[in-house]
Amino acid sequence: MRQLSFGSLERRGDICILPISGRLVSGLHDLQLRRKTQEVKDLDCRKLVADIRALESIGSSGISFFVELYTSVTKRPNGRFVLAGPSERVREVLEITRLTTILTLADDIDSALAWCAETDTAARASGSR
Repeated sequence: MRQLSFGSLERRGDICILPISGRLVSGLHDLQLRRKTQEVKDLDCRKLVADIRALESIGSSGISFFVELYTSVTKRPNGRFVLAGPSERVREVLEITRLTTILTLADDIDSALAWCAETDTAARASGSR
């Protein structure tokens, strides 16, 4: 089992990509999670793709972290948040907690980026921003 690790926050246009790997489990990483959430807020990421392909497991702290990211990003105009590439184990936890009814999941990074781009196209087509 690997420790929780964050890759560098990457920007692709107006989309931020946050790679997360290892184990996102209760109590062990609270300060690290608060700092990463603040970094996302400070960078004014309006669209955030959490790349969780290498995330092995998730506990209550991880769920709280995703909800905090979702809330901070989607309360901004045109804010979008998507989890990209969840493993079967992580997807199961998200389904059990019913977060899949709130959070958008994509099978991979390309699908997540396309979902963010589609929402832009739809907003422009309907005349909203």
